[in-house]
Amino acid sequence: MIDIFIHAYLDEDVDVLVASLLRSRGFEATTAQQAGQLGKTDVEQLEYAVSQRAAIPTHNRTDFENLAKEYFEQERMHYGIIVAVRNPYQEVVRRLLAILNSTTADEMENQILYV
Repeated sequence: MIDIFIHAYLDEDVDVLVASLLRSRGFEATTAQQAGQLGKTDVEQLEYAVSQRAAIPTHNRTDFENLAKEYFEQERMHYGIIVAVRNPYQEVVRRLLAILNSTTADEMENQILYV
């Protein structure tokens, strides 16, 4: 099955305004707060994203790089990790939109991208 649009599940480090702005551009975006996932570990956040078939934008580069490596070594699938440099939320949205507008959900599977 080809999934065209990436669903974004933002971990709690990413400003909730990012999700609002992504939704205003027509993308599906959920926050950890909306999903009742506040206070969960990074492992739990990624597991939740996988359960939702969602890519996870995060500012937590080191931990999510390690998780991506573990998933690769264990041949587990995730729907993408997008590591965003801490910038004002408008800049994070601009950079995320560059990916969301040019990458399908299927292309994002098991990828780690940096914005």
